Amino acid sequence: MKKAIYAFLFVAMIGGSTVLAAQTSIWARHELGFQSSSEYLNPLYDVRSFAVEFQSPSGRIHLVNGFWDGGLSWKVRFCPDEKGEWKWESRCSDQDNSGMHGQSGVFTVGDNEDPAGIYQRGRIVRSPGNYHLCHLDGTPFFWLACTAWNGAMRSTEEEWDRYLSDRKEKGFNVIQFVTTQWRGLEVDRNGEQAFSGCGRIEINPSFFQSLDERVDQINAHGLVAAPVLLWALPRGQGRDLSPGYYLPEDEAVLLARYTIARYGGNHVVWILGGDGAYIGDFEQRWKNIGRRVFEDNPPGLAAQHPHGSSWIGEAYRDEEWLDIVGYQSSHSNGQRVVNWINRGPMAEKWDMLPARPIMNLEPNYEMIRNQITAEDVRNASYWSLFATPISGLTYGHNSIWPWLYEGETILNHEQTEGYPSWEEAIHFPGSAQVGYLGDFVRSFEWWEFRPAGDLLADQPGEEVYNHFISVIRNPENGTILCYIPVRETVRIFNPSEISYAGEWFDPVENSYADADIENGGNILTAVSSRDRDMVLILRPTK
Repeated sequence: MKKAIYAFLFVAMIGGSTVLAAQTSIWARHELGFQSSSEYLNPLYDVRSFAVEFQSPSGRIHLVNGFWDGGLSWKVRFCPDEKGEWKWESRCSDQDNSGMHGQSGVFTVGDNEDPAGIYQRGRIVRSPGNYHLCHLDGTPFFWLACTAWNGAMRSTEEEWDRYLSDRKEKGFNVIQFVTTQWRGLEVDRNGEQAFSGCGRIEINPSFFQSLDERVDQINAHGLVAAPVLLWALPRGQGRDLSPGYYLPEDEAVLLARYTIARYGGNHVVWILGGDGAYIGDFEQRWKNIGRRVFEDNPPGLAAQHPHGSSWIGEAYRDEEWLDIVGYQSSHSNGQRVVNWINRGPMAEKWDMLPARPIMNLEPNYEMIRNQITAEDVRNASYWSLFATPISGLTYGHNSIWPWLYEGETILNHEQTEGYPSWEEAIHFPGSAQVGYLGDFVRSFEWWEFRPAGDLLADQPGEEVYNHFISVIRNPENGTILCYIPVRETVRIFNPSEISYAGEWFDPVENSYADADIENGGNILTAVSSRDRDMVLILRPTK
């Protein structure tokens, strides 16, 4: 079972400062432990601030918030981004606390031997002025996530390791999960909740200590953790059970900031809210929360995960804390949802907004309501990916997200019988085929592609909604990709009469075959080779 190794320093001083030396690796989590000299009734409120100022070898300053870990224990977690000697000094709002205020030390950062991209190329960041993510060294990062909302809280260490190994093998690189009790899970595997109360909450450190292990496992597999800080379903019973709605704004901010302090030393992308309504009546609340949670620029990017068939791109265009414009197309192969993916606001307005990654963070879940097939998953995935500049995509299975064991049903959701266990679900074909999609996209300079539906001479989707052909093009080298959901004749405008060579990609078999292309004047014509979906690749020959 793969383990992550993190440097840990424990500081237990009764006054003055100390200098401690340790060795850690670049891009690995570095942890400092502190023993408070005072006991607080409710540390979340009684200690207004506790942080450590880290100074890099080149002189850059990072101020990193700490967190209470139970009893007199406090910690600070940090991910160093330079090799060499680092210095640090602690600050506490309670300056009489000799165990937390005014401590100092040094540690040395060396090479990281883990070959994973996050340990060799650095954190995931947003590429300014572009629609894609990248590592800190500039290497583009194609987001391919799996939804395991309950997995980190319900799984055993061995189960989580098996799941993560499978996702990594299939090409996934991000895991989306929930970090508190919510509508879909009242307590974790040990019967614990993240917090209690509402107007004045109390943190439960033992809940988070168990969650720590699962977050560390994600990174140990070379994957990025994408925790939901505040689940936020706005309707009915979901609202009563969603911390993002029933907590007052101040408490929602405190809880989110606590979680960020706890996992900011990991490789993370924060999902502020899950399944929420972030415009209209609730818009100002969520803008306030986002601004306050991310006001001091904590490590890690920020995304939002709206409820089904909703979009926040225009309303949040000027929210500087938001790095990823997430949307959720919902779980249907019907006309309304298919048209919303292909003709909705993302497809129509992406180029009218400031450049940010735009991603479908929850398309069709495989097997949801025992209706959605692997084909439906492929359709929604390719349509979503080609509707905007390529940046990433999320997969989900209706037995994986709730982490179902044999014979269970999903809490506070539809009670359809017959769902497989999570162990069976990880082997369903949809996830393998989304993995093929990831490998296929990464074989191109995918970050250069832009939607190009105007190249189609005929759009079958105008007659039959689920025959919609998606087209995306790399303007730099002229490569064109066409996703064709059923056997169709594809006709592409070619006004410059450039000669193209064609190839078919089979998204089910993960295979390639030559395509016969008719270069007839200013129209290119090809006929798809299977009685199901295929991807046509057109490359100029000169």
